Amino acid sequence: MSEPGAAAVTPPPADAQGDHTMPGKVPARSVPDQPPYHAFYSMPVEIVVCVGTARPALGELLAMGSEAVIMLDRRVDDPVDIRVGDRVIARGELQELDDGSGRLGVRLTEIADRGKL
Repeated sequence: MSEPGAAAVTPPPADAQGDHTMPGKVPARSVPDQPPYHAFYSMPVEIVVCVGTARPALGELLAMGSEAVIMLDRRVDDPVDIRVGDRVIARGELQELDDGSGRLGVRLTEIADRGKL
């Protein structure tokens, strides 16, 4: 007996439950001829360009003023790392854009092996 106001639950017809007896069977995709990961291609990712790192002691960092210079572990002409999360996906050279904006870009010189990403 059901309680007042409780919705009755009926199981779906046998043909609507899908065939769970065949291992590896994948349901049909709603978009024909598209790889299952196609939607990820339009997903934005944040790219971080790392020009170098430094490891000052906390006391040194707290003592720095507005004109202090932090020495990095790379030279001006060294390649920069292009990262997505913790992974280096490419390396490149810093370039000033030719549009007169003074903004920087990165010319890719090396791309990581996609199998290792």
